[in-house]
Amino acid sequence: MTLGPLMVDLAGPDLLAEERELLAHPLIGSVILFARNYEDPAQLTRLVTAIHAVRSPPLIVAVDHEGGRVQRFRAGFSALPPLRRIGHEYDRDARAGLELARRLGWLMAAELRAHGVDHSFAPVVDLDRGMSSVIGDRAFHARAGVVAALAVAYMHGMRDAGMAATAKHFPGHGGVAADSHVALPVDRRALVDLEDDLTPFRRMIANGLASVMVAHLLFPEVDEVPASLSPRWIRGVLRSDLGFQGVVCADDLSMAGARAGGDIVECATRALAAGCDVLPVCNDRAAVLKLLDALHAPPDPVSQLRIVRLRGHGGPGREQLLGSAAWRDCQETLRRCAATPALQLEAGPA
Repeated sequence: MTLGPLMVDLAGPDLLAEERELLAHPLIGSVILFARNYEDPAQLTRLVTAIHAVRSPPLIVAVDHEGGRVQRFRAGFSALPPLRRIGHEYDRDARAGLELARRLGWLMAAELRAHGVDHSFAPVVDLDRGMSSVIGDRAFHARAGVVAALAVAYMHGMRDAGMAATAKHFPGHGGVAADSHVALPVDRRALVDLEDDLTPFRRMIANGLASVMVAHLLFPEVDEVPASLSPRWIRGVLRSDLGFQGVVCADDLSMAGARAGGDIVECATRALAAGCDVLPVCNDRAAVLKLLDALHAPPDPVSQLRIVRLRGHGGPGREQLLGSAAWRDCQETLRRCAATPALQLEAGPA
């Protein structure tokens, strides 16, 4: 059975019988976990193993695990600082900042891989323009060149741990104040004015980026529909202009910013037509069931091959990881991060 485009969530810490049946549907290809799906490391390993056992090839298991405010698994996992802390380190010492980015990318991914999780939606590469509260300290820095350098180092750390990176939120969420979870943000800049926002994506693509998450953002000077539903943005700018060949994942289609695309079936249909490979639908089981009943998504072998490449590979189990010198070194790094006073990021253009 092939992996379909839908990414769905689960109700709790155990895989229910009706969820096992749901995950067998050919339109589903991946599962996203939340804090409600986590109790402790052993339970997480059991849950991921149960999800992987539902089908062959196994479904992709993903999570948002950036650090700071956005870290779904807490007790039993390292407390990761927000990405802005890495930017602070870069301002103090550029080489140390790059090393910190790579180490924390490795640590985040290695701990997830030790429990079987395939993929984390990280890193955020939006610019910290001081406008977006939903991004805020999730961003590395204000300057495009610094964000690009740190994001590439972070991606290489994830790759060292056996996990592909996802750059988000294309084409850049840092220039709007509205939160796409509750509204459709509108950015009135022209495409030529977005070069700084696109720079981290461009640099990561040149370094083998595997996945991009496209935001529900409207750029009326570029297209009349949100980027997540826009062939102009996805097939044009991302695929053609930037040369991206990896997985394109829409942001959660249950978010208010996606409603410009119509009801859930119309929205998903438009996202697929625009070039998205993965369509997350979170915290709305009724919408998932409606899609399974009504979404027409002919198999796309190229898209399916891209999705399979998000599967995690290698890595030690939990006990071996926690006994390793690399993990212990990262714990000392985290202690230093917590002890160092916060610095102000440099402002100004890249």
